[in-house]
Amino acid sequence: MSATTADPVRVTCDAGLVTITLSRPDAANALNTALKHALLAAIRETATDRAARAVLLRAEGRHFCVGQDLAEHADALSQSPEIAMGTIAEHYNPLITALAGLEIPVVAAINGACVGAGFGLALAADIRIAAADASFATAFTGIGLASDSGLSYSLVRGLGESRATGLLMLGDKVTAEQAEMWGLVHRRVPAAQLAETARVVATRLANGPTAAYAAVKDLVRNGAADLPDALEREREIQERLGATDDHRAAVSAFLAKTTPEFKGR
Repeated sequence: MSATTADPVRVTCDAGLVTITLSRPDAANALNTALKHALLAAIRETATDRAARAVLLRAEGRHFCVGQDLAEHADALSQSPEIAMGTIAEHYNPLITALAGLEIPVVAAINGACVGAGFGLALAADIRIAAADASFATAFTGIGLASDSGLSYSLVRGLGESRATGLLMLGDKVTAEQAEMWGLVHRRVPAAQLAETARVVATRLANGPTAAYAAVKDLVRNGAADLPDALEREREIQERLGATDDHRAAVSAFLAKTTPEFKGR
């Protein structure tokens, strides 16, 4: 994987850690068509890369992502609402589906504003680490829209119906401190420590038992209907993982008081 400095998305891979960087800093990483296409391509390429073991999603500049590029959106609206809103089916739904569907862990490093579809991208990650000065907002009703990028699902699932409805209707800004209190982010760190903290967490995941991580993602994201269903799904997954080389090697390493080396199989 490689990219030039002019690309709206830059991708690097180092020892199994794929770093995907949104790279429109002068536009606060607003999602124009070029960025959306490049980001989807990067995610899909990662999904088929056998060397990829974890993803770090980050952004250049002061802000993580302010959502849809409204200048481009206004141009599309001048042609027709159908053309303008076609980006949901063409870009946003595939983006969120692809990102959330990655079998390997995804860490999002969130700085500055994380708004609209940018918020949806962040919530599609598995672990979110936010700079202390980060902020989150839905922003859709402010321009006469409701929700996309999975926010109506992710927010209700994470916060409950009442708080999610309030965020979607009112569009109020949520600080990084609030987001940490509400469980929207895993950790809040000083802005100067965001890059290194996120990299360390993502690297730890890249070196870990990726088969087990994929199973955790399945259990968490595809919630059971009830306790018996959860117990049965856990049984099936644990039996499958119990037959892996990773499990046997890790048990042996534990007994020998050594550090296990996970292969993801």
